[in-house]
Formats: sequence, C-alpha cells, structure tokens
Amino acid sequence: MRVTCIQENLSRGLGTVGRAVAVRSTLPVAQNILIVAEDSRLKLVATNLEMATTCWVGANVEEEGSITVPARLITEFINSLPNDTVEIEMPAGGRTVQFTCGRFQAHVNGIDAEDFPPIPQVEGGVSAEIEAEALREGISRVAMAAATDESRPVLTGINTEFDGEQLTLAAADGFRLAVYRLPLGKAVEGKTTVIVPARTLNEVNRLLADQSEPVVITVNEQKSQAMFRLNNAEIVTQLVQGTFPNYSQVIPSKYETRAVVDVGELTRVSRMCSVFARDASNIVRITVAPGADLTPGKITITAQSEEVGGNVGELDGLVDGDEAKIAFNVKYVLDVLGVIRQSQVALEVSNPSSPGVIRPIGVDNYVHVIMPMFVQW
Repeated sequence: MRVTCIQENLSRGLGTVGRAVAVRSTLPVAQNILIVAEDSRLKLVATNLEMATTCWVGANVEEEGSITVPARLITEFINSLPNDTVEIEMPAGGRTVQFTCGRFQAHVNGIDAEDFPPIPQVEGGVSAEIEAEALREGISRVAMAAATDESRPVLTGINTEFDGEQLTLAAADGFRLAVYRLPLGKAVEGKTTVIVPARTLNEVNRLLADQSEPVVITVNEQKSQAMFRLNNAEIVTQLVQGTFPNYSQVIPSKYETRAVVDVGELTRVSRMCSVFARDASNIVRITVAPGADLTPGKITITAQSEEVGGNVGELDGLVDGDEAKIAFNVKYVLDVLGVIRQSQVALEVSNPSSPGVIRPIGVDNYVHVIMPMFVQW
C-alpha cells in the first residue's frame, strides 16, 4: 500500500467512523479501523458488529492495499498532526503501516484486513429517499424518547414506518412517547415497518450535519438490516426484532384543558423549577387556570423538596377549558421543549392521572406525550 491524502480529510474520515468502533469486544480486530486504498480514494470502515460505518476520503493511490489499525491510537495520532499531506505506506504482505507527515513519522502494527468482520450488503426490500434536513429534524424530535434500558429491547429502537409518501418515526420508553411524520422524496410501494436502534439514528443524525443531498434508506427483504447512504459515508445496522407497542392508543384523543404558551417562557420557568426538583425525583406540579374576561390564563409551575426548599414560577397563556392540575418529570418537559423550533406550544391535559400532550403550534406532524407523576395535591 502506498497512498497520500490531506491530514484534515483523513482526520474527518476517522471521526466519521470512530463512533462505530467496538468499545469492548472479545474480537480484537473489532477495535480497529479497516483502511483500504482503492480506486483513487481511501476507504475507512469501523464496526461494533451491530452497526458498521464506512467513509470514503479523497486520496492519491499509488499502490492499492488494505490493513486494520487500532482505532483510538491512529485517530489520536492523525488528529495531532499538522494540516499537511499524510503519506501511508505498507510493504506487500506486511502488517506494519508507516504514517509520515512532514517531520513526523509513526509505525503502527496492524491486523490483516481478512480478519475484519465482513460488512453486510443491504439489497432488495424497500428503498426510500428523504431530504437530509427533514430527516435531521425527525430524528432530533423523537430520539430522546427512546429507552436506554435494555430490559425491553424494542423500546431502545425507533419505530420507522414507510407508507406511501410518508415516513413516521416513533419512540417511547414507557414514560413518554414522541411521534413525528415527514415526507419521503418519492413514494414507496405498500407499508413497511422496522425498528431501527436509536443509537444508529443518533449516529446518522450526527453525520447529517454536512449533508445536503437526499439520504437513501434501504431495508433488506428479511427486515433484519438497514443501510443509510450519505454523500461520502454509509451506515449499515442490524434492526431490532420484535413488535413495537401500539402507540396510537397512548395518544389522548381529547382534552379537558388546553394552554398555549411561549416556548421560551415555559423553558425558563421549567429550568428554574428543575433546580429544586432535582432533590424531589424531578417532579414539578403544573396548574393551569383560565383567565377572567379579557385577562390571559395562568400556568403555575412549582417544585418542592423537603431538604432544600421549593419555588413557584408563573407565566401567561391562552387557556381553553377548566382549571387543571398535572405533575411531570421536569426533565422530560425540558427535553421536548429543547427540540421544538416553533415559538409556541400547546399543553393539553385531561386530569392528574391521564397523560399530558405537548404539541408545537403551527405544525401538525409532531406530538409528544408525557405520562403523569402521581403526587399529593
């Protein structure tokens, strides 16, 4: 192998695939990055056996070849080099790679590329195109609601439904539910539903920051693997097997009280109360009261901790319905407010023991449901 490339490009490529490297693995080569010099470019591949990321970097290839090198070592070394040309050399049949950049040089012992886990080819099944910015928004609005506890594997994924010209993303962890609908670039035949690991979609979201062209999503016929194709990168992932809960039953069809409030004001008051709620299981109590005649309604948020004290915050809002009370985990409230771009949201409440619903004003493709906390009023 003999190849040269720009340090900045190589560093960016290593950063792209680095998150897919296995942190703990009984297979040592899974902690390496596969480097392949071919077709006037450098291919970098990393996998944790559940997700694999491939990235292509522009390079001048004088002699083709492949090798795997320790991911952390090579990433830290390349990142520390000056922004200059990096020369990568390895004799035919060898396992030691030489990296040279100006006056700096390193020799890295690698493992044969043949020992690297094969990356699945995802073909057939369903293939869809979606605008990069639309996908970014969709992932950002639902990913935080996915479970991190592995006790129910299906909840660690995001339910992804392709239906005609629409893609629906839904995530739930038993305490909250987020559902977001977005258009596909072109319609797909029939309906296909799979569960994509939230970790994978978070990684896709990270790579979408530099993406302007549409993303191609392919699901194989067995619905066991999916591939996300970006400009200069591909992510292949195993899909979560199982049946996602019927989340439509969780979304309340009606409400008794509805309050429209400013997102910034609600965020500020909720964050203020979270300071005291930290020592009280993150519980905040919300009281919604309609206004009299021409006066606005009032939303009161309180937090109380026996050890440190408590606080009360108030804000005005447009209230429709009777007075209502509900208690939430304030972390969930702040999470959803942090991803809403609209200036106002509607809080819909039925009673203290029923789920509360948060909807952004001005769009109808996003809904966030939060289960109530049971408290003494």
